[in-house]
Amino acid sequence: MLSNIIANANKSIVLNTITKATTEHAKELANLAKASFLTAHGHSASKEDISNYVTDNFSVENIVKELENPNNHYYVIYKDGQLAGYTKITLNTPSEHIKTKNITYMSRLYLFKEFYGNNLGKELFDFSIQFSKQQKQAGIWLAVWVENTRAIKFYTKMGFQIVDNYDFRISATHTNPNHIMYLAY
Repeated sequence: MLSNIIANANKSIVLNTITKATTEHAKELANLAKASFLTAHGHSASKEDISNYVTDNFSVENIVKELENPNNHYYVIYKDGQLAGYTKITLNTPSEHIKTKNITYMSRLYLFKEFYGNNLGKELFDFSIQFSKQQKQAGIWLAVWVENTRAIKFYTKMGFQIVDNYDFRISATHTNPNHIMYLAY
């Protein structure tokens, strides 16, 4: 027991780091978005539809455009100096499914699969909530695929409630049913 304490005391402690993303992060974010989307949604449509969606939405050029849009707030989290995940939120983004004004839309909370189970998603989520609250927002909403039980369980644990449903377009011929989830502050 004492040897474990001594061994742990001799390890250097590296804290997780959250920082605002810039266009310098675009390539890493594109790779992370592709990997994360494929992990969660890769089996939700045909391989061709998924491939086209990922190519169209998560190209480096598209991520750069999103990063350059001042309405989007991207934050990245590093664990031991390695990119583990990111969040993308947009302030003052109303939803037709929610009557409250001045709410934040969280369009992405992505982690590389190898970082699951390290509480990094929660840490990044908590950071996003605090940022949103500091900007005088009344709550945060998101959409999640109804078959993404891992994400739904996480968001429910964080206090979100399912308030409605909508169809998320993957391609011209395929949509996935999504829950609209909302957390009021």
